[in-house]
Order: sequence, then structure tokens, then C-alpha cells
Amino acid sequence: MSRVKELAKAIDSLPEAEYVELRQWFSEKDWLKWDQEIEADSKSGELDFLVQEALEAKSKNKLREL
Repeated sequence: MSRVKELAKAIDSLPEAEYVELRQWFSEKDWLKWDQEIEADSKSGELDFLVQEALEAKSKNKLREL
């Protein structure tokens, strides 16, 4: 049995409260990874086009209030 299948079987047997705790942990882990990727992309300049687009929209009064 593969390790993933073993983990899936173990997860299926968790009580609801522990499953919720595990799901929360995965969610936080995913968001942390996403934050790190965004930060790296920002530092490398890969997101500079977004700033440029926003500045252009602002200069043309195309921004809207949230």
C-alpha cells in the first residue's frame, strides 16, 4: 500500500474534531506557501506588471471604490 493510501485510510478514521484540526493545518500550510510564493514573485519583479496596470488605471480614473 502506498504511503498516500495509508494516510488517506488514517485520515478517514479520524474523529470529526481531529479531521477539522487536520483540515485547518493543511489550509494554513497552503496559505503560508502561497504567501511565500507571492513574496518571492514580488521581490523578483514578476508582479511589477500589476503595479503598472494599476497606475495606468488610476491615471485614467478607471479605478472603483471597494
